[in-house]
Amino acid sequence: MAPSGDVVVARSLTKRFRDQVAVDRLDLVVPAGARVGLLGPNGAGKTTTLLMLLGAISPDAGTIDLVGERLPRHRSRALGRVGFVAGYLPLPENLEVREALMIFAGFYGLRRPKPIVDAAIERFGIEHLADQQSRELSSGQRTLVSIVKSTLHEPALLVLDEPTASLDPAVAGRVREALLGIHREQGTALLVTSHNMREVEILCERVVILSHGGIAADGTAEEVAAAFDTDDLEDAFLQIAARSRTTAGAEDGPAAPGVWRP
Repeated sequence: MAPSGDVVVARSLTKRFRDQVAVDRLDLVVPAGARVGLLGPNGAGKTTTLLMLLGAISPDAGTIDLVGERLPRHRSRALGRVGFVAGYLPLPENLEVREALMIFAGFYGLRRPKPIVDAAIERFGIEHLADQQSRELSSGQRTLVSIVKSTLHEPALLVLDEPTASLDPAVAGRVREALLGIHREQGTALLVTSHNMREVEILCERVVILSHGGIAADGTAEEVAAAFDTDDLEDAFLQIAARSRTTAGAEDGPAAPGVWRP
């Protein structure tokens, strides 16, 4: 059954590191089943925002509800319905890929994990990796296995941090197709960070671009591009990045194209 309600509700989210404001009173809502790209130039507050939304670091102010659970009190319960993908996450070094996926399925509480693991291996086309030990995998292959792992429990929300950055184009295309299939079949929401604007256009129906810890643009790719007087999302992103380098944050560009609604 597809989840209902908002899977992310962040209100007035603020985070400071010493005298620097990394995230500044950020409001972000991701409805169930939405596909949202969270973008921003280096230093915009994107990674800090992601870590706060996952409960890995605590905000200095503001509130976070993740899949209906208030953080940090109910973080463990919330993360049971969330999948997180990042190339830097470790895998068990001395286990074969299939064995590792079976163990993770057990952590997720799946009672009959084998058919689920087998189906996920097939969906993402990693049959050739299933019997290899994790320590033998390349960085791209590790990311691929991490993506598979994150989907086993049919999460309400998948958080994907540069999911295909280390993958070759053919594999990246297969991964995007598989993720969109999961979204269609299970109603899973996607929250994606990427510097690949084409990937964002494929995976996401809404784009939120951060600058100086706040939202510089929020809308469809077409709406964001139009707000910056360009036909191209990448050009809009580059404009925001350029302004981020030359301002103190008070004048980051035009107002956001409006609050997005599904």
